[in-house]
Amino acid sequence: MNKIINLIEQKALFLGASKEFEKCEKVIVGLPMDATTSFRPGTRLAPYRVREVSEGIEEYSVYLDKSLEEINYYDVGDLIIPFGNIAESLNRMELVTEELLNLGKKVYAIGGEHLVTLALIKAYTQFYNNLVVIQFDAHADLREDYLGESMSHATVMRKIVDLIPEKNLYQLGIRSGTKEEFEYARENTNLYLDTLPNVDELKAKIGNKPVYITVDIDFLDPAFAPGTGTPEAAGFTSRELLQILRDLNCLNIVGFDLVEISPPFEKGDNTSILGAKILREALLAY
Repeated sequence: MNKIINLIEQKALFLGASKEFEKCEKVIVGLPMDATTSFRPGTRLAPYRVREVSEGIEEYSVYLDKSLEEINYYDVGDLIIPFGNIAESLNRMELVTEELLNLGKKVYAIGGEHLVTLALIKAYTQFYNNLVVIQFDAHADLREDYLGESMSHATVMRKIVDLIPEKNLYQLGIRSGTKEEFEYARENTNLYLDTLPNVDELKAKIGNKPVYITVDIDFLDPAFAPGTGTPEAAGFTSRELLQILRDLNCLNIVGFDLVEISPPFEKGDNTSILGAKILREALLAY
């Protein structure tokens, strides 16, 4: 923890977070970067806001019949970002994640834009062989570059494919992308186009491999999550997302992130409150 103490700051804590780092296996970290956001900026504000509104939800999950009071988790706070320096921001994220994994922690990250997942996966692949990534998203994020930039929230999954074993990326609910992205996906990923797989099918394919879950909030229809930078119509309901996230607890989940919430485009904090509920369910389920 001493290695990263100067890289993080605590402004708000998630509901019920413990004050004893050493006793907690699960650790929340905020990654407030939106340097490559291409439509509506503001995701850097999400880690703070999701924590702040978490006071408005219950510790108890009626779906899981379990309460946050029954588990120990620590909130280290937000990474201090050198705004404008994408490479250094990602480097710090990777360093912090590596240190938390070195200390035996399971990371639950709040973004930030989706590019932050690249740094998390880079760290995770150093600790877990044959890592599987499950992506909930409206967008394929498989471009080689976007607006001439190779480091972008629109290229993040293309880069992750290069980090993990062949066909270990599962893309769920994708409904937007270029023709080239979908051609690439059919050859290199497990693409569930505008649909969700049967969980038993996923379990049969993945087995006991370590699994990292990344949830882009725009997976949901904008009616359920308007507070995002890249809303995409014809999405899924919040009930459907929460259900499949709970069902995936049959897998060997080793890490989790929630990205692309943009508080400036909120409707009464609905998206941030939903984000807090998603994080609560993940903490309890995995």
